[in-house]
Parts: sequence; C-alpha cells; structure tokens
Amino acid sequence: MLRRTKIVATLGPASESKAVIDDMIEAGLDVVRLNFSHGNAEDHIARAALVRERAAVNGRPIGVLVDLQGPKIRIDRFKDGKIELVEGEQFVLDIHHDPLNGTQERVGVTYKKLADDVSRGDTLLLDDGRVTLWVEEVVDGEVRCQVVLGGALSNNKGINRQGGGLSADAITQKDREDIKTAAKIQADYVAISFPRCAADVNLARQLLREAGGHGSIVSKIERAEAVDDLEAIVAASDVVMVARGDLGVEIGDAELPAVQKKIIKMARSMDTIAITATQMMESMIESPIPTRAEVFDVANAVLDGTDAVMLSAETAAGKYPAKAVAAMDRVCRRAEHQPLAKVSDHRINTQFERVDEAIAMATMYTANHVGVKAIAALTESGSTPLWMSRISSGIPIYALTPHIKTQQKVTLFRGVYPVKFEISTTDHALANKKAVAELVHRGVVRDGDLVIIAKGDLVGCGGGTNAMKIVRVGDMVEPQ
Repeated sequence: MLRRTKIVATLGPASESKAVIDDMIEAGLDVVRLNFSHGNAEDHIARAALVRERAAVNGRPIGVLVDLQGPKIRIDRFKDGKIELVEGEQFVLDIHHDPLNGTQERVGVTYKKLADDVSRGDTLLLDDGRVTLWVEEVVDGEVRCQVVLGGALSNNKGINRQGGGLSADAITQKDREDIKTAAKIQADYVAISFPRCAADVNLARQLLREAGGHGSIVSKIERAEAVDDLEAIVAASDVVMVARGDLGVEIGDAELPAVQKKIIKMARSMDTIAITATQMMESMIESPIPTRAEVFDVANAVLDGTDAVMLSAETAAGKYPAKAVAAMDRVCRRAEHQPLAKVSDHRINTQFERVDEAIAMATMYTANHVGVKAIAALTESGSTPLWMSRISSGIPIYALTPHIKTQQKVTLFRGVYPVKFEISTTDHALANKKAVAELVHRGVVRDGDLVIIAKGDLVGCGGGTNAMKIVRVGDMVEPQ
C-alpha cells in the first residue's frame, strides 16, 4: 500500500552524510527541510546539492524546503551560562544590558522593541513557556517582571507574549539575504517564520521572485495574530505549516488541537497544502521507537487530512534519523487505512471557474465511484494533481511530467507521486498508450485495471488540462 501522507525531515549534523540520507530516502523521505536558523549559506548550498545527488542516485525526486529564521525574539546570554529563577522574584529584561553578561537579576534581549510592545499586566513566556514572567512596569527600556513560573533559564531562549502582539517584522534583513540563497539553491519551498498577515506572505514571494527563485511559499502559523487572520494568510500561501511550538506558547497548549484541525481543514478547502510540525516524534531524538502518545499524534494529523508531517530535531540531531522516518511512515500508512481517511465532500457544491480544475474534480469523483486503480495526470505545473489531492481517496495520483521542478514540487502533495514522463506527440491515442505503459512498467496496474488519464490538448501548455478519459489496461486506446 502506497503512503499518501508525505514526510518532511530536517537535515542537520546527524543526517548530512550520503549514507544517512540514502537510508532516510529508503525509509520514505519525501522532502528535506534546511533550517536557516543554523549554519551559513555555503553549508545549505552543499546540503541541497547532496540531497539532489542522492535523490538522483536513488531514482526518487526529493523536494527541498528552506526554512527562514525569522525575527529573533530572544534573551541574550548570561555571564555564567544560566540562572535559576524562583517564583515571586523580580527579574528584568533590559534592552540596554550587556548582551554577554546577564545576571540573576537581569538579562539583555535581542529584540530592542520589546519595551515598546509590552505593558503592565502582560504575561511573557520564555523558553517555550518553561519560565513565565508577569510584567509589573516598563521604564526606560527595562521590562521589570515578577517570576510567576520559575526554573532554569539559559542563553538565547525565546520570548513570547501570551496572546501575541510583538511587532517584529516577519522578514528580517537576514531573511532577505537567505532568500537569495534559497533562490540560488532553487528551493522548491521557502518557509517564512512568524507571518502576521497576508502582506508578509506576499512580500516573501516578491523577494523570492526578484532573486530568481521559483519555489512555493510556506507560511508557518505560529503567532496568535496569524490565527486571527488565518483565511487571508491561507489564501496568500501555497502551503501552511502548523508550527505548534511557538503557536502553543502564544495561544495556550489546550487550544492547539482545535486550531490544528481548523488550519488543516481550511487549507484543504482553499486548495492549499498543510504541514503538521513540532515534537511529532521528539522522543526519538534519544529512543529508537516513538511513544504511544506520539503515534496517536501523527495518526490524528493524518486523519485530520494533513498533507505532510514533519520531523525536526529527530532527524537533524537525533540518534536514529532513518528509524524516525520509518516510524512515521509506518504510522501514516496504518492511519490512512482507516475509512475516515478516504471520505471527502470537498467542493461538492462548488461552481468551478477553470476548466482544468473542473476536470480534476470530475476525475476524482469518477475515480471514487468507478473502481479505478490509478490516476495519470499529465501535467506541466502540477496544478491538476494538486486539485486532485484535495479529495480524500485511496486511489494513487501519478503526476506525469517532464519537468524536474514539477516532480520535486508534487513531493509535498498528499497522495500524489511524481513520475518523469517525456511526451512530445499530439496524437492522443499514442499519449494515452504511453501513459498507461509507464504505469504498467512501474507495476502500478495490470491488464484489466481501469485507469483515468487527465491531460490537455496542447503539449507543453500549462493550465491546459481539458480532457479526462477512462481506459482499461490491455485494451486498445482509440483516438479521442
């Protein structure tokens, strides 16, 4: 049984060798994430080149996702590396303090507008909520707080304001330079951190295009403001990521499950890809097997309809990167076997504005009601298989395309499998025969199976899908 949900895995020190990348590809890797919060441009360029080399060797297109760092809203460093805060104590976040010499009483901050963004009564959460501060007053750049939840606090930990409201720009100067690197890599996906509104998404796309990049834009939903403006952000994005770390800190962990379901449902309804991320199998940083809670978490994301699930430190720094991918693969397959994962009423009452979109929807409706074994979508840009992938179904969708960029792009689409397919003929009968022959060659279908072929009249014309044909393998395919 093919796995429909895609697996994104982060590269890092534990997974940047040829052998480990090969093992991860064999285990089921679909897309690699390059985390631009660490390393330099040369590191990322080399990693992307290595991934593409190993993908070619293994005969499988692998997508590349660049994850921009975004604004650094963090404390600075402590003179002794860390301190221990106690409930009821006073503690100051001081924008003027020496960035290398934090003390038990105060520490500097990287985000110099913090004092302008907060006021008495605000709650600040440090280190993903492990330390909680209540703001008593703000005086001359000093945010004077009382410790509500104490504990160890070490260098460079993140700061969140409960309920959101920090005004840091989503696209920093570092991000602008990193976007140029993403374009040089020809990244298939570029993720922006902490977008607040659709304008942030549009700016990232503009900067990427100006730099010569072709990739799709991923919006990481991790601010409370992003949840408030969710529909506009989803509409402006190609992909949304449920980034549950910072998001959980800002809106509260108890709110996360419902918000995750809302984001995934909205993304699917608006023909946008959804990735579910953060701590999905975090125990596998140290353990060769996931916890039962992690298994349930991944399975529930699959049942929610997420296109992809993501591994972070599990593969970047963990002891068992390939086993983490294999575990995620195993859980996704079993979850997809449930009837709930194959039910869809997507756009059943919608009037379509484009012919190619109407063909995609008609293909899936027909496939789900006729007993089709496979769908062959001859595609230039990948749009037709994207629309098809919005319909929950157990029927595999093969994106047949000559373009390597389209092959890499569809690696993130749920239930879509890239196939390199060269076709130059305008003879529809011959094109149909070649498409079916390709699926037979891959062992996907055999004599007697039904296949739906979706394609356009004009070869090499994007957005031109205007025909759907049902064929039976082994029968002569007559001209249309």
